[in-house]
Amino acid sequence: MNAPTGLRERKKQRTRETISDTAITLFLEHGFDRVSVVDVAAVAEVSKPTLFKYFPTKEDLVVHRFADHQTVSSRVVAERPPGVCAVDALHRHFRDGLAARDPVTGLNDDEDVLAFHHLVYSTPSLVARVGQYLAQAEKALAQALVDALGSHREITAALLAGQVIATERILASANWQRIVAGRSADQVHPEAVADADHAYGLLRHGLGGVGRQK
Repeated sequence: MNAPTGLRERKKQRTRETISDTAITLFLEHGFDRVSVVDVAAVAEVSKPTLFKYFPTKEDLVVHRFADHQTVSSRVVAERPPGVCAVDALHRHFRDGLAARDPVTGLNDDEDVLAFHHLVYSTPSLVARVGQYLAQAEKALAQALVDALGSHREITAALLAGQVIATERILASANWQRIVAGRSADQVHPEAVADADHAYGLLRHGLGGVGRQK
């Protein structure tokens, strides 16, 4: 008798989480470049082929967490309430993330989160892989914006998607840097919200007035 599909999927998910958690623990302890895929497989008690079935590259053992967010922005746009423009929906979503201390916003001072963040952004190959995930997120968002913007020129959706993804990356980096400098997430939160409001204001209205400010 075959196991129910739901059970099989849960077992696969547990195996995937075990492999990833094992890898990240080893990388944090010894360094990304000093731990091999064979090392990870041995400690996780799986074969090397099984590991690669779940994670195509060594980098994916770490940055697959970013893959879980690849379609978030596109879903926010596609599922926004009637009468809410795409930029407003994305703005609200980012502010909600700040309030929830979502690590993706950079506003999280948990020691494990900070260690993970440092691991990723201090390892060039991981930074490059994150860049690939961000490019995929940008592509998905652009497609959602094509539908949201209607009759606008086709390139408008791609331009706005690129600006949104870059904006959120810069906001998250600024928040993380403030926390690394010794401030708590609660202390940074008001400034992070103000920055997000400013950034999304620029996305709505453009940079035309910025250059004229003294």
